[in-house]
Amino acid sequence: MAHKPSFMPRLEPRGHASPSMVYLTPLLALVVTLLAGGLLFQVLGFNAPEALYTFFISPLTTAYGLGELVVKATPLALCAIGLALGFRGNVWNIGAEGQLTFGAIFGGGVALACYDMEGWWILPLMVVAGMVGGMLWGAIPAFLKTRFHASEILVSLMLTYVATLILSLLVHGPWRDPEGFNFPESRIFSDSALLPVLLAETRLHFGALFALAAVVGGWFIIARTFVGFQIKVMGLTPAAGGYAGFSQRKVVWLSFLVSGALAGLAGVSEVAGPIGQLQPTVSPGYGFTAIIVAFLGRLHPVGILLAALLMALSYLGGEAVQIGMGLPLAVTGVFQGMLLFFLLASDVLIRYRVRFGRPQQEAKA
Repeated sequence: MAHKPSFMPRLEPRGHASPSMVYLTPLLALVVTLLAGGLLFQVLGFNAPEALYTFFISPLTTAYGLGELVVKATPLALCAIGLALGFRGNVWNIGAEGQLTFGAIFGGGVALACYDMEGWWILPLMVVAGMVGGMLWGAIPAFLKTRFHASEILVSLMLTYVATLILSLLVHGPWRDPEGFNFPESRIFSDSALLPVLLAETRLHFGALFALAAVVGGWFIIARTFVGFQIKVMGLTPAAGGYAGFSQRKVVWLSFLVSGALAGLAGVSEVAGPIGQLQPTVSPGYGFTAIIVAFLGRLHPVGILLAALLMALSYLGGEAVQIGMGLPLAVTGVFQGMLLFFLLASDVLIRYRVRFGRPQQEAKA
């Protein structure tokens, strides 16, 4: 029986993705996002060039704005570096937000316990405690994955909300500031528990150096260590990795512990840096945005650093258009979502081509 001609589109594998396009697609996605954002502003009744300037340029015109850019990029880069190591090995940690929160709880707990003390050792102890807290929270999905084959995606994601509720319980209860007029927040940390400011008249703090160290360390692990090679092999060809004697269990544990430690460090950097205390919410969603940062940076530490700066700019730009033009703060999420959408669409098109009609073999049949 003859088939009727079909003009439905279909995706056909290209066979080999262009290496240059793999790294150019983030730039392409950014350009398309700018065009779509300008169109969105125009539809909403705002002058598109003015709105885009306010969103992307005006936050960078002052030293304070540049400092804020790095402040917001710091937790993004720390979380994304850890996530990228796991993603390279097909370990999908979606709970960096919860690990960041638990790191803030552990680090902030040390600050509150040492509230009446002074000494250089308090801040390093907070950093270590925060990293341990993040590792412990990351160890839960790692254990359930390797022991019971539970989905690390669901477990790590659900634990995020548990961590947030634990933090809320603490600041509403035993850790609430007795002199804080019943507000749900802890005492303001002592000077010994605050990260030093690197640039006068800004909030740029020592945590930025942690992010740079994580970028260098992440690059070294991926490019120069046998562990990085194992992660890469297990991510690309698990069967070949198993034949070579590589352990998927080891990759899962390593990925969650490293990403948990870096997310915990990001949590400490927030509460000991720009926040200066524990609050019911210590992150506007850095752990989730770090997933976009990791893929936008092509899972490479240097690319992640650049992507973290871009995403940090989206937070600043959202605040700028809210204050300067009366737009809702939700525009930040809109731009981040559009950027992720266009990035994923670009990735599909560099690996597949769009064809119309039936496949040749089906047409011959």
